[in-house]
Amino acid sequence: MKKTILILVGIIFIGTMQAQEEIKLYKNGPSENSGITEKEANYDNSWITHVTEARMYAYIVPKEKASGAAVLICPGGGYGGLAVAHEGSQVAEWLNTLGVSAFVLYYRMPNHHSEIPLTDAQTAIQIIREGAGKWNIDKHKIGIAGFSAGGHLASTAGTHFDEINRPDFIILVYPVISMTGDGTCQNLLGETPSKELLIRFSNQLQVTDKTPPTFIIAALDDDVVSVEHSFMFYETLQDKKIPSEIHTYEKGGHGFGMRKQGLEIDNWTDKLRIWLKTSGLIQ
Repeated sequence: MKKTILILVGIIFIGTMQAQEEIKLYKNGPSENSGITEKEANYDNSWITHVTEARMYAYIVPKEKASGAAVLICPGGGYGGLAVAHEGSQVAEWLNTLGVSAFVLYYRMPNHHSEIPLTDAQTAIQIIREGAGKWNIDKHKIGIAGFSAGGHLASTAGTHFDEINRPDFIILVYPVISMTGDGTCQNLLGETPSKELLIRFSNQLQVTDKTPPTFIIAALDDDVVSVEHSFMFYETLQDKKIPSEIHTYEKGGHGFGMRKQGLEIDNWTDKLRIWLKTSGLIQ
């Protein structure tokens, strides 16, 4: 009996390891260095700082359960770290239950090198699209999701793209949208960014008629990233007639992700599941 249990545990462990395959974005190293010299630090596999090696972890749905959709997940952290559990791996595991394959992106911290996170996101989308066949993914159902500063990155990828790295849909959860001079802005653009940089990375100003369909979740009592970020992006999407949907909750604060608080907002994933279904991304 013990031997059987050990075998089962081994099978589960191997399956988990396969589901979390590490994919390095740059086999020969990136073209731009952020200048960070500190060693990457991992705190309980939930908070990662000083990220200088761009990579993603793949959570692939078996072929018989795959919907064909995939999501690149960008955890938040103010462009100073990554909340890789409740805004990363736990989101990926939930998406897997819907038949959606997921990739958790460990994007490099910019350290005032503003193009680095976007380059990582675009490279990741390109890798997913190129590997779609082997992962049972539809090349036209590859989206990007982001939380907080990761939401800024996701909205940047959805407004700054070319044909090969355009996401097919966007999911934003309490996203940073506009560059307002706070810590997130400073980590990305520096302490005294130019007007041109502020405009380039204030993504409500970058929406066009080619911006992908977008789903947004936010709490009205968010005292870290004002819900106005979500509203201004949604309003611009509506002005451009981009299919978009926003859901706000009275309470929830900032950074809830997949954490449960005993509030109505705990069920935000139900709204997302319905949106994915009505958008034809899942059955």
